[in-house]
Amino acid sequence: MALLLIVVPLCLAVIAFLAPWDRARPWIVTFGGAVQLGLVTVALATPDIHGLNGWLVLDPVGRVVLGFTTVLFAACSVYVPGYLSQRPAGNKRIFCACVLGILSALTLITEAYHLGLMWVAMEASTLATAPLLYFNRTPRSLEATWKYLLIGSVGIALALLGCFFLGYASLYAGKEPSLLLNDLVRNAPYMSRSWLHAAFILLLVGFGTKMGLAPMHTWKPDAYGEAPGVAGTLLAGGLTSGAFLAILRVYRVCIAAGEGSFARKPMIVLGLVSMLVAGIFMARQKDFKRMLAYSSVEHMGILVLGIGIGGAAVYGAVLHLLNNGFTKGVLFLSAGNIHRAFGSKSTDDVRGALKRTPYSGALLLAGFFAITGTPPFGVFLSEFTILNAAIGSGQFLISGLFLLMLAFVFVGMGATLLSVIQGEPGPSPAKLLAPETVLTIAPAACLLAIVLLLGVYIPPPLASLLHAAALSLEGR
Repeated sequence: MALLLIVVPLCLAVIAFLAPWDRARPWIVTFGGAVQLGLVTVALATPDIHGLNGWLVLDPVGRVVLGFTTVLFAACSVYVPGYLSQRPAGNKRIFCACVLGILSALTLITEAYHLGLMWVAMEASTLATAPLLYFNRTPRSLEATWKYLLIGSVGIALALLGCFFLGYASLYAGKEPSLLLNDLVRNAPYMSRSWLHAAFILLLVGFGTKMGLAPMHTWKPDAYGEAPGVAGTLLAGGLTSGAFLAILRVYRVCIAAGEGSFARKPMIVLGLVSMLVAGIFMARQKDFKRMLAYSSVEHMGILVLGIGIGGAAVYGAVLHLLNNGFTKGVLFLSAGNIHRAFGSKSTDDVRGALKRTPYSGALLLAGFFAITGTPPFGVFLSEFTILNAAIGSGQFLISGLFLLMLAFVFVGMGATLLSVIQGEPGPSPAKLLAPETVLTIAPAACLLAIVLLLGVYIPPPLASLLHAAALSLEGR
C-alpha cells in the first residue's frame, strides 16, 4: 500500500503526458484525484503502513499531511478541466503531467522515513512545479521560474548538507551512521550536540527556504504572483506543508536528544520575523496574487511559531496546517477566476469583483475573513489554540507580538482585497471575460465548507489523529 500510493499518480502522470486525447487529458487529473482519495482513505484506516524495509512509513504526522494534501489535490483536480477549457493556449500535456507528478512527490514526502529519500522527494516536487510557473510563458513568469529554481536550489543544498551533519552526529558518537528516522531517534541521546545543532540550523534554513519563511521567502511573491490558481494552491497548501513536515522530522530528533529548547528558539524567531515581513509587504500591495504570497509567508511563520512555543501550541500548529492549506485553496482558486475575468491582477484595474464574478468575489471575501482568523472559521480556532498555549506558558511578549502582527496583517490584507471585491467594475473587452462555471467554483466552495466545519466541529477521528501527531512530535 505504501508504494502503491506513490506509484499510482506517477503512472497517471505518464499516461497524461503520452495520451493523444487533448480534450480528455484534464479529466485524467480528475480521475487521479478521485483514485488517490480512495486509496488514501483505505490507507488512513489501516493501522500499519510501511514499505521498502522501513524507508517508507506512515506515522501520525505523515497521516495528517497525507490526508490533507490528498483532499486539497482532489479539489484542484476538479478545477483543472474547467480551467484548461478557458485556456486554449499553453501546453496542457505538460500541465496535467506535472500536476499529477506533484501529487506523487508530495505523497513520497509524507511517507519517506529516510531523510535522504525525503530530500529527493522534495527536489522532485520542485522540478515538477517549475513548468507550471512558466505555463503563461511571459517574461515575468520566466523570471519567477528561475528565481524559484535558483533560490530553492540553495535551500535544498543547505538541507542536504544538514542531512550529512546529522548522519555524522551519530558517527561522531560511535554509533552506526544512518538517516532512517527510527535510527536517528534511537541514537539521538548519544549524538554530538555541536553537530546536531549545526544540522538542525542547516535543515531549518534549507527546508525553511522551501516553506518560504522570511528572510528566505524572496522567491515566493514572484512565483505565486505568476502561477496559475491550481499551481498556487498546490504550492501554498501542498509543497510548503511537505517542507514543514521535513522540519518536523528533524525537530523530533532534537526532542529525542533532549535539545527541544535549543530547537524551539530559532523557530520562534523565524516565525515572528515571517509574520512581521508579511505584514510590512502586504501594506499597500497592488498585486492581489502577490499579496496572497505574503499571506503564505505569514502563515508559515505561524506554523513554526506554534512548534516553537511547544505544549498545546503544537496541536494548534498541526491543526493550523489544515486550516491554512484549505483556506489558501479558496483564495488562490477564486483569485485565479477573478484574474482571468479581468485580465489583470492589479488593484488599479480590478474593481467590483462581486459584480463581474459574483461567486468568485464572494468566495474571495469569505476566504479573506477565514485566513485572517475571523470566527467561526477554522483558522481562528488554530490561532487561538496557539495564542492560548503561549499565554498559558507565560510567554506574554510572544503573545503580544503575535496579536499585534495578526492585526497588522488584517488591515494590510483587507485594504487590498476589499478594493478588489467592492466598487464598480470598469470596461473590459469581452474576450478577457472568463465565465464562472461549476468546475471553477465548486472546488473553492467545498474547501471553504471544510474550513467552516473545522471552526465549529472537528470530527473525532480527525481529532484523535491530530492529538497523536502532536504527542509524537513532543516525544510521547
